Amino acid sequence: MPGIWETHMKFSQWSRTLVKTIAVVLALALPTALAISSADARVGGGVSSGSRGSRTFSAPPSTTTAPGSTSQFNRTYSQPGAGMNTTAPARGGLFGRGGGFLGGLAAGFLGAGLLGMLFGGGLFGGLGGLSSILGLIIQIVLVVFVVRLAMSWWQRRNAPQAAYAGADAGAGPGPQTSYRNGLGSGLGGGFGFGANNTPLEIKPDDYEAFERLLGDIQAAWSNEDVAKLHTLATPEMVSYFERDLAENRGRNAVNKVTNVKLLQGDLAEAWREGETDYATVALRFALTDKTLDRNTGAIVAGSEQPGEVTEVWTFARRQGSPWELSAIQQTN
Repeated sequence: MPGIWETHMKFSQWSRTLVKTIAVVLALALPTALAISSADARVGGGVSSGSRGSRTFSAPPSTTTAPGSTSQFNRTYSQPGAGMNTTAPARGGLFGRGGGFLGGLAAGFLGAGLLGMLFGGGLFGGLGGLSSILGLIIQIVLVVFVVRLAMSWWQRRNAPQAAYAGADAGAGPGPQTSYRNGLGSGLGGGFGFGANNTPLEIKPDDYEAFERLLGDIQAAWSNEDVAKLHTLATPEMVSYFERDLAENRGRNAVNKVTNVKLLQGDLAEAWREGETDYATVALRFALTDKTLDRNTGAIVAGSEQPGEVTEVWTFARRQGSPWELSAIQQTN
């Protein structure tokens, strides 16, 4: 009989050890899973990346194509400096698109709550059963409450000023010239105006260059042609593309974006800083976005069905040089 009890106790201890190990794995994997689920596979990873010169931390004006706000940059080399408007729209929801610090922080607390429940710790540790579950729920609610308070305080601390404060008279914050819609009309030039910068005229040739870059960049991304990407985008953007491509290779996957077609576009703003021209354009385009297993070619994400995406792209060029992609921002 003692042998039976000893065997049962050893089995129980082994079971508890197994449960604890599974809990650790789940707690560590949860933040990663949330971060991955919030990103798209297409070029740019479905997050906001890049720089817009002195306007990197200013929200571009809304347009007919992108009437809502744009997400703040998740990845940028730029740093806020004197004279910059640091206002940027907040992403929607606690686990908003792109995740970022807020999503990772909340996911980490959620994982910690799971550990607390399974190990007997946490807010209601040691009570077991239903109390542990209630404790986890209350912890999540408290985390959401605290994070929202922190974000509210941060937004008040960075009190937004008018995006066009000090702009030239007569230059409103609305969209500039629409250069393409579903009927193919509206192609033409326009002026972009903004505060503290020289207005820049965007001509039909420029719009054609933007549309061409949209397709060429998606094609180079799908072919994993980094050398080609260097001719189409700034070094900063290429560094992000290389990082994303490396992550795909690490998962033994390749992303293919095909059938790219511009459906509608609007000029949000265009300006000149020193010897560099900038143009921020809202783009709505169709595409087929799928991720394949490198070995079998089987679709592991996305589908053969075409979809539509609306993003805000910023292009930059030095005088005498062609346009390059400088930033991609997601729309809310």
